[in-house]
Amino acid sequence: MSSFNSLDLFGSGPHRFTLAPQGSNVIPVFALDGASPGSVAIGPLELIITITGRLVAEGESALWSLRDDIEAQLTTPAVVASLIDHKGREWENMSFVRFEPAGPTDRGRACSLPYTARFIRFLIA
Repeated sequence: MSSFNSLDLFGSGPHRFTLAPQGSNVIPVFALDGASPGSVAIGPLELIITITGRLVAEGESALWSLRDDIEAQLTTPAVVASLIDHKGREWENMSFVRFEPAGPTDRGRACSLPYTARFIRFLIA
């Protein structure tokens, strides 16, 4: 079971975790002084993890309940907690920063909604 802040927010349906590129944040020196060639590393990239999946519920109201539980974790300032994937890999100090429905609600034997959720480990708290 995957979780954020000890809550199973995405377990109602299939979902997968994707890590953004990791390494150094590199910018052209030209951006700093307007004349010099080359690039400079200005520090590490922030860790960004995206979850894509589908919320699945027995009916419309149950689907809205799942969405409400997710949206309750989108706070300002952002909650900082552990994010755990369904294989048990844990990332500490992650902030849930965005939930985006990725299409219309499908209605059939179950109601479902595709989504994208984004988490960031901010370098500066």
